[in-house]
Amino acid sequence: MTSLKYKRVLLKLSGEALMGDRTYGIDTQVVHDIAQQIAAVVQAGVEVAIVVGGGNIFRGVNAAAQGMDRATADYIGMIATVMNALTLQDALERLPQPVPTRVLTAIAMQEVAEPYIRRRAIRHLENKRVVIFGAGSGNPFFTTDTTAALRGAEINAEIIFKATRVDGIYDSDPKRNPDARKFQTLTYDHALSKDLKVMDATAFALCKENDLPIIVFDLGVDGNIQRAVMGESIGTYVGGSCNVD
Repeated sequence: MTSLKYKRVLLKLSGEALMGDRTYGIDTQVVHDIAQQIAAVVQAGVEVAIVVGGGNIFRGVNAAAQGMDRATADYIGMIATVMNALTLQDALERLPQPVPTRVLTAIAMQEVAEPYIRRRAIRHLENKRVVIFGAGSGNPFFTTDTTAALRGAEINAEIIFKATRVDGIYDSDPKRNPDARKFQTLTYDHALSKDLKVMDATAFALCKENDLPIIVFDLGVDGNIQRAVMGESIGTYVGGSCNVD
């Protein structure tokens, strides 16, 4: 990598990204492959923070729909994100060239992770450690997408990379509609007004308020994280100054 466009990024990973082709849980080979992609950009000099979801283990909104108290369900989901964060930390630190990593949680779990403190997170990044944020925002009723927007703003990230199983944002589900139209660029307002489901409205609004752009791309394509930090045109770019195509 000869030219980096971004020096500090927030990578948003869904829990589902860690389970590969499984229907539940964690695929360790997939996690290893993700860790290798992250390591490559860290070694190039990029400061990387990560927010990981927990949907591969427990999804609070689904449990609430089946009758569980919503707040309780969301807290269980937060704990699931910590499980994923520790798994990713282990994968990064077991690479042939280990990547120093810290897990910071919004719910205190001092035996396994550090508590989230903004200044501590920034200091870890400055010291070239990958920072993984677990337990969401620590509050029920908020998604990990919103957490990504919040933490990205707090640590002064230049951009949010939302790594998904789809190669960008479409006007409808491309898996169901073969004529779905992919957007190359979007404004925050357009993403909000069209109720595009790639991120929730609160996350888009936070990004708009803090002028924090988003790139949505396919994590399954090897090297896409590296391409994104170099500023290559991949996926869909969401920002305040772009034009809807």
